[in-house]
Amino acid sequence: MSPEEKALMKSKIQADLEALRSDIAGLEESTQPIAPDVSLGRLTRMDAIQNKSVNEAALSESLVKLEKLKSALTKLDETNFGVCESCGEAIAPARLEYMPETTTCVNCA
Repeated sequence: MSPEEKALMKSKIQADLEALRSDIAGLEESTQPIAPDVSLGRLTRMDAIQNKSVNEAALSESLVKLEKLKSALTKLDETNFGVCESCGEAIAPARLEYMPETTTCVNCA
């Protein structure tokens, strides 16, 4: 990977991190407990509880992706960045651009 490609990848990862942190803040707010004293109808309360569960799952996935992106940012300058950890072949640049946190090529994924 050339220095220019690494610089572009670094800026992409940093932009993804900022967007993800913003999303996480919104998800954390939407996963707050639903107070029983809020006057919602029974169906509305059930819908709110279901939405909370969906948001909790999204929050969990976002936190995992955040850690993977942080790891990718620290590993960017290592010689094995962009190399599949399973087969040792280079990961396609388009895959790295779309998923900079990936550690496997398409075939091994």
